[in-house]
Amino acid sequence: MAETKKTTIVLFSGDYDKAMAAYIIANGAAAYDHEVTIFHTFWGLNALRKPEKQSIAKGKLEAMFGKMMPRGADRMGLSNMNFLGLGPKLIKKVMKKHNAMPLPELIDMAREQDVRLIGCTMTMDLLGLDEKELRDDIEYAGVAAYLGEASDGNVNLFI
Repeated sequence: MAETKKTTIVLFSGDYDKAMAAYIIANGAAAYDHEVTIFHTFWGLNALRKPEKQSIAKGKLEAMFGKMMPRGADRMGLSNMNFLGLGPKLIKKVMKKHNAMPLPELIDMAREQDVRLIGCTMTMDLLGLDEKELRDDIEYAGVAAYLGEASDGNVNLFI
């Protein structure tokens, strides 16, 4: 019997295009029977945020972070050519024209393929993010859990 291959991805970036790349790779690896884990940290956590505002009591600094960060994968900006928010609209139009799957659907597909989506608890504490603000179908862990997965990984990526 063939050994199961593992792919781990650290999604650090909060850019729409970089998150798309992470999820395209994750879905491709899962389709090739890899066990896939995406560890979302810092701005990469924005891909897991619920688009609707959650009613949570926060301190001033945490509330400020919450307002400055995009809520949900569909509201993330581009790494280049953002053009004050026009860039994401243009790229989404081009993607639709070419029947490319948008990021929110890539995330859903990853879950359907049992890709493990992990939110970094340390970063959540630093940024004042609560579990209620993130998708319901994810796991939470610290860097030790990621390192455990990555140490067994055949492919380890940082995006």
